[in-house]
Amino acid sequence: MPSMADPQPNTPSRFREPEPTRGAAEPPYNVDAERAVLGACMHNADIIDAVRPVLGEGVFYRPAHETIWRALLAQHREDKPTDPIVLTEVLQQQGDLERVGGRPYLHQLADVHYGTGSAEYHAEIIREKANLRRLLASAIRTAQRAQEPGADPEAIRSEVEAEMRAEREQALASGQGRLNRFARDGWSFVKETGADAEPLWGTREKTVWAPGESLMIVGAPGVGKTTLAHQVVFARLGLQETVLEMPVAPSRRVLYLAMDRPRQIARAMDRRVFPTDEKILRERLVVWEGPLPATLDKEPDLLADLAAAHRADTIVIDSLKDAVSTMVDDSLAVAFHNARMRALRGGVEILELHHQRKATADAPRGQRPALDQVYGSTWITAGAGSVLFITGRAGDPAVTLHHLKTPTGEIGPLDVTHDHVRGTTTVDPSKDPAVLLRNAPSGLTARDLAAILIGGGDPERADVEKARRHLARLVDSGLATKADGIAGGTGGGQQTRYYPSARHLTAVG
Repeated sequence: MPSMADPQPNTPSRFREPEPTRGAAEPPYNVDAERAVLGACMHNADIIDAVRPVLGEGVFYRPAHETIWRALLAQHREDKPTDPIVLTEVLQQQGDLERVGGRPYLHQLADVHYGTGSAEYHAEIIREKANLRRLLASAIRTAQRAQEPGADPEAIRSEVEAEMRAEREQALASGQGRLNRFARDGWSFVKETGADAEPLWGTREKTVWAPGESLMIVGAPGVGKTTLAHQVVFARLGLQETVLEMPVAPSRRVLYLAMDRPRQIARAMDRRVFPTDEKILRERLVVWEGPLPATLDKEPDLLADLAAAHRADTIVIDSLKDAVSTMVDDSLAVAFHNARMRALRGGVEILELHHQRKATADAPRGQRPALDQVYGSTWITAGAGSVLFITGRAGDPAVTLHHLKTPTGEIGPLDVTHDHVRGTTTVDPSKDPAVLLRNAPSGLTARDLAAILIGGGDPERADVEKARRHLARLVDSGLATKADGIAGGTGGGQQTRYYPSARHLTAVG
């Protein structure tokens, strides 16, 4: 391995070093890494293409090294040699040769050569040190401004936030952050991204809320969106285990963005809160009252930043219309989805409350809604992992829950009843396929079940297929048996019929 000993006194390490501020700690840097990268680029110009996106702009600590790097870039852009002999001539013509340490220092750099792979790692070290120097310089400026007579804390805070946003953008736009931040190999993507993780709400077969995907609850005002969401929140806090008879996974800390009528939200929560809950609510639930500092389409990092600031792994957005400038603009909807995805990538789970279009608010309770009845741009629902739609009249305790977008198997439609005094929601067992099958002595066909689930009438093909999947899952779980049908003809056929199993009857008898 080549020696990384300090160069001779006539090199820039002895007379071109940036002077630290008096009394300040020495800034972070790694001269050895800088030399190694420059030496590798002199030996092989193709290495410049490998390290340039990693380094970005202005990352070398020594001004001499920055000058040599710019000469290397200029030579490479023109497809000219980058060896130390050619660089000596180039820098001499520019009048920079003696300033960088002369011909001996260029040849000394060329002796430090580790190859392409090492050069990329060394470039990452250089970039990280440069990032730390910028952060250190920002901290020093902040300390100096804070000590000035008449210093304004709000003004200083705004300046710091602006600098941090600029630093974040620079970090993403330079180095491998912008190009590789979200890239990973195919095996780890398939096996390590949580695709096989347990759901946050529901079961593997019927997932209401999947990890890493947002859940949206949609409905008209007064149909119980908030009531249902609060039960999920309390279950995430460990105050109950199930919602709608489906398990809910625990959360570490929930941040509730109460942007829409916070006092009403507080009254709704109060129905479910008891004195014994005080410790959990103080430690694991944070409520943001009122509007956000900016809309999420204008500050796509805000959602992730809020979660980090409050150490939350779950965020509830109540409601979406208060988080985005407008819901109908496609470009702003995409910008909101970017904010959603940045938080999800950071390990934050998101529950969103949203409204339906006013024209569909008075649709019959049993009628199945569609995604185009959700208010706003289609990109709002396109980016959601799961969409629940509640239909019914405002204030009516009996409503219907439809699962319009599903991570796995669809739940429902479920007829549910809200207890407005206790703030609880229960499932009407008369629409539970398992209960319906148990109470059918002659068994059920898929068409029979479909007709019951849609509330009578002639079911469509999609309704029948959905009922067939319900019955198939009961068979798979051992709660039902299946008698295959007979193909039709002139004498007619016989549909496949399902019967409750002996295990099912014993379990519920």
